[in-house]
Amino acid sequence: MYTCQKADEYIEKNRVDRADKPEFHLTTPVGWLNDPNGFSLYGGKAHLFYQFHPYSTEWGPMHWGHSSSKDFIKWEELPTALAPDSEFDSFGCFSGTAIENDGKHVLFYTGVVEEKLADGTKNVIQNQCMAVGDGISYEKISSNPVVDGKIMPEECSRADFRDPKVWKDADGRYYMLAGNRTYDGIPQVVLFSSDDMYNWKFESVFAKDETGRFGAVWECPDYFEMDGHKVLIVSPQDMSADGEFHNGNNVVFFTGDVDEEKHIFKYEKAVSVDSGFDFYAPQTIRTPDGRRVMIGWMQSWDSVNTLPRGQKWACMMAVPRELMISDSKLIQTPVRELCGYRQNKLVVNDTLRGEKTYEGINGRVIDMTVDIKKAECGHFTMHFAKNEIHETNVSYTPGAQMLEIDRTFAGWIRDTNCVRKVKIKNGNGLSKMRIVMDWNSIEIFVNDGEQVLSTVIYTPRNARAIVFETDGCVELEVEKYDLNI
Repeated sequence: MYTCQKADEYIEKNRVDRADKPEFHLTTPVGWLNDPNGFSLYGGKAHLFYQFHPYSTEWGPMHWGHSSSKDFIKWEELPTALAPDSEFDSFGCFSGTAIENDGKHVLFYTGVVEEKLADGTKNVIQNQCMAVGDGISYEKISSNPVVDGKIMPEECSRADFRDPKVWKDADGRYYMLAGNRTYDGIPQVVLFSSDDMYNWKFESVFAKDETGRFGAVWECPDYFEMDGHKVLIVSPQDMSADGEFHNGNNVVFFTGDVDEEKHIFKYEKAVSVDSGFDFYAPQTIRTPDGRRVMIGWMQSWDSVNTLPRGQKWACMMAVPRELMISDSKLIQTPVRELCGYRQNKLVVNDTLRGEKTYEGINGRVIDMTVDIKKAECGHFTMHFAKNEIHETNVSYTPGAQMLEIDRTFAGWIRDTNCVRKVKIKNGNGLSKMRIVMDWNSIEIFVNDGEQVLSTVIYTPRNARAIVFETDGCVELEVEKYDLNI
């Protein structure tokens, strides 16, 4: 029997030392983490829950871990919020959302159960459940599930019906989106409405993929309006590489329009949120000052078995990002609060020929911007987290306008995808990169956030050199800060 109390007792006995974890990327006190859940504002703080299995560094019976923050950077660990301890979620408390209502913090999540069939086999059933709390402890309501998959049309899968996103609209009604697919294999999101959050009715198949491009199941939907655009974000499973979409588990940012009477979203444009290896299942919130902030799981399902031997924590969140749409382009930048932790500013202006290191331009917990003023070369490469054995390389080829990240020698102990090539979108090539590093990660924001590449690394901490190298001539300016969290 799993309970929140049992999880918290285990955490206290097995907690991983902070010195063995990332400095500012949220991870677990011990055990496994995946999707962000319930990203919300409550009690003057940002709250982030997450899929959590405390007893192993592998995916297992899903709990909800919980942390809060005043600035999206420093996170305070809170007690485990949900455990699979009820008949309506005995197989796991899967992903969901959180909203404030009448002073209470209300969680919506997917309760998973196994159903025994007449022939003796078992079938997984997913329904949407609800818990109410005060920012610390949460109680599941007795009438769960609040949305039973039986109220969907017959063609909608009940085994892939998860990750509710709930919001209160201007009309005073509550709406819920959930990821789904048809039994014929078409990925979609389904929409429900309610007057009171407890009694829901099916409204529509809000959006679906009729092109065959966007995977088999749409997970973790998010919907909002931003900069005059209606936005739907989904995380497809089993997606074939296609243009700018590289990962089998991807994140797609749709913009489009909604038929308000039929409750149907028609997308007009689809872009990849992250072109690196490791970014999935994001959630967003709107801050009181009007920003749209997003956080995602910084991991790929294809490389979750690559932990260094003996490591007692698994997976982390990406640094939160501010989103905007400018000239119809998605722009992503690290939350501005990160700049408050910068120190030890160093600026280098140079004309690079051959290979060079610069005094003080090194480290693993840094925020560094590289402006490329002129690149007369076949390639320009930066080697990060480098020692005699290890390195992660970021290389730009001006002639092809291609950016490549290569983590082959980043410390992996199993075969995994290590090289990613990305076409620079703007047609003018690469002019600026902002590189945010933590002990186990590199996030690259290209051309003021027009593209982003996120990657996990498991490089020993003594690998701290940064080496610049070209086969021609590169005029550059480097501005580097240490991050003191």
